[in-house]
Amino acid sequence: MKPFIIGVSGGSGSGKTTFIQMIRAKFDESQVCIISQDDYYRPIEEQKKDHVGIENFDLPESINNDAFLDDIQLLMNGQTVEKEEYMFNNLNATPSMRYFCPAPIIVVEGIFVFYFEEIKALLDLKVFIHAKDILKVIRRIKRDEKERNYPLDDVLHRFEYHVMSTYERYIEPYKEEVDIVINNNDDLGGGFIVFEGFLRQQLQQYKTSTQQE
Repeated sequence: MKPFIIGVSGGSGSGKTTFIQMIRAKFDESQVCIISQDDYYRPIEEQKKDHVGIENFDLPESINNDAFLDDIQLLMNGQTVEKEEYMFNNLNATPSMRYFCPAPIIVVEGIFVFYFEEIKALLDLKVFIHAKDILKVIRRIKRDEKERNYPLDDVLHRFEYHVMSTYERYIEPYKEEVDIVINNNDDLGGGFIVFEGFLRQQLQQYKTSTQQE
């Protein structure tokens, strides 16, 4: 039986990572496989630079979409995927190997999952995580300083010249096409409860269908 494919997107700092962590806390890997675009960025030497020479990771071409699509299709065909974690030029971090195993539900997460038509065509459900711009700025600052070792001036430059233009051009337009919009201005709690119930229903349907085959 074909797995149920869910796309999760939203602007940088909207809360996608927190949302994914909540899924992982409620479901094990045999139930839900989560694969992220963040592990498919091209090498830093291939990233385009802006007007002051800073690499712009917030462009569709910064992603190796062909590799991402291939691995999603491998998972859909019941094969395990192995991928090294992408570290965003953070020399203080050591990459680990990521293993993605086939499951009844596959969650495909990333800022461009609706923009890439080949991936969007695979999705059975599209979820958009939304948050106010000021909250996204604060969350981005905290993340990039801690996880990616970027100085504050660099973080603010990227948000102004990379993140906002990308959101307006490649992410926000797809908000009108999705199946579910989950607001994360305060917390994800209420929206996630509904989403969790839907996932459990899908898992039960999958179990019933496989038993009948």
